[in-house]
Amino acid sequence: MDKPEYCEINSSMTLEYINQLLMEDIDEKASIHQQHDALQATEKPFYDILGQVYPSSPKETVYNSDRQVDFPSDSSNNFHGQTCIGSFESDLLGPQGMHLITNDLATERDRLSVQFEKGAEEANKFVPSIEKLMVDLHSSGISVSKQMTEEAVAQKTKKTNKIRAHPCVDLELLEARNSKHSATSACEIIRDELFDIVLLCNERIYHDVAYLRDMKAKEANNSSQNIESKGYGLGKEKSQGKKQQNESVDLRALLIQCAQAVASNNHPFASALLKKIRHHSSPHGDGSQRLAVYFADGLEARLAGTGSQMYQNLMDKRRSARDMLQAYRLFIAACPFTMVAYYFSNKTIFDILEGRPRVHIVDFGIMFGFQWPSLIQRFAKRECGPPELRITGIDVPQPGFRPSKMIEETGKRLAEYAEMFNVPFKYQGIASRWEDIRINDLNIEEDEVLIINCMSDMKNLGDETEGIDSARDRVLRFMKRMKPEALILGVANGLYISPFFLPRFKELLFHYSSLFDMLNATVSRSHEARILIERYLLGTDVLNVVACEGAERVERPESYKQWQARSLKAGFKQLPVNQAILKRSIAEKKKLYHEDFVIDEDSGWLLQGWKGRIIHALSSWKP
Repeated sequence: MDKPEYCEINSSMTLEYINQLLMEDIDEKASIHQQHDALQATEKPFYDILGQVYPSSPKETVYNSDRQVDFPSDSSNNFHGQTCIGSFESDLLGPQGMHLITNDLATERDRLSVQFEKGAEEANKFVPSIEKLMVDLHSSGISVSKQMTEEAVAQKTKKTNKIRAHPCVDLELLEARNSKHSATSACEIIRDELFDIVLLCNERIYHDVAYLRDMKAKEANNSSQNIESKGYGLGKEKSQGKKQQNESVDLRALLIQCAQAVASNNHPFASALLKKIRHHSSPHGDGSQRLAVYFADGLEARLAGTGSQMYQNLMDKRRSARDMLQAYRLFIAACPFTMVAYYFSNKTIFDILEGRPRVHIVDFGIMFGFQWPSLIQRFAKRECGPPELRITGIDVPQPGFRPSKMIEETGKRLAEYAEMFNVPFKYQGIASRWEDIRINDLNIEEDEVLIINCMSDMKNLGDETEGIDSARDRVLRFMKRMKPEALILGVANGLYISPFFLPRFKELLFHYSSLFDMLNATVSRSHEARILIERYLLGTDVLNVVACEGAERVERPESYKQWQARSLKAGFKQLPVNQAILKRSIAEKKKLYHEDFVIDEDSGWLLQGWKGRIIHALSSWKP
């Protein structure tokens, strides 16, 4: 390789090849020389727009090399750079080649015109690519609002004069840069009038419930009118209606059949079934059609092996506190689960405190802290005066540059409510995995009433499939060592925890069929917040259970009986259900909510469900 004769041969071959390419380029330039007059007519309007004088001599026209056209500098959006004798081109071509280029410099303008148009076309392609990126993410379960999409496209449109798109543009890198920008520049609303209306005014729920009932009644009335109008149409319309009825399918049966095909690695049959499911499902249809959309997303991701990536993207794109507030507002108006859970917890805390001056609530899974403004409001009305309130909010780190951003904003929001009601308040936010927290991190003081609150996220802790000593058992033992006055525990009652895909899929399908049926019976199809709940809360969980395996499958609920056994094993003693809380919850359910909701008591647990299926369970414990 290092011999001189080899280098000489190699250099000769290389120079001969370069000379051949350059001569082909010169021939191409000569072939378009005849279009010079047309180029002048095309160029002059551009100079007029830029406010520049059109050069009188062809040799005065500025030009840029092909390399510069395809890969422009970020510092300028114009085609610039004078011809430079003794440059890289001169060294390659020699005097004769440079003479040819100088004589044909005018013809370069035509080439530049072609390259200008090509660059403009590529730049226009660049803007839709951003929109396409968002549409692709949307199709993967990542919904981007219309406003957000328009803002992103507008931002890219402003940059098209400075950026020339390249066919090999890295869309993933571009998305990462956009997310970094939003992570550093987004300004989250901490609290406004809407937060006060939803989180403080208990009377507002009556208005919201009445509004949902009116919307459902109008929807049912419109549906019956459409059916009647079709019934009295022409015979052709009747036959079409019968044909559509005959084409109706059992989506749950199709989903189970598709899951069986996926489990047996029969990809062609699974893909054909997915196509049929997609045809009959819709995110804006009835409950079963909406359910099928998110289960189909999970099955498709499992087939493609992209479940973990899609789930992580969904978690990275979690909605703002204000969006979640809208979803929360709809959920408490449509369903008693969250309202009863917060009432159970707050009433238990208030009763345990019994006039004592200091209370420290450690909230595992605080998220946006929607539970606590009403308790702060209630503390302000206490006869002996409000206690000194400390809240330690714990949640898993968020993706991005600010892993504790959400819990910090929650603390600011709660501090504003405490100031509003003149309640002494301190807050500490901890962004960490629950099993990694130590007692010293909590700054527990001896003269305060310590309460542990954990309403829903115990299901995300690892179970015995990840290790003999599971994370959920370790966390329960840690809570016992904290020596609280009470542990208030809320759990999602689910049985879709099997390590085997097919039985897990079937149980998940039955469980979420109840949830989608519940929303379908209480909320109209057109309600925007219903989409938020179904896509970003229910749909995300479905995707994780269906498409992810191993440690990446974080949704692992157990039955309340299993949680009871774990809590007793950790050393806790179960407290009986407060009968006043139970009676009040049943009364509110009858007054406000659908008759198919269930509230009952079993083995020290307050149970909530829909049409006989238990969805959520609450209990209180002491060491």
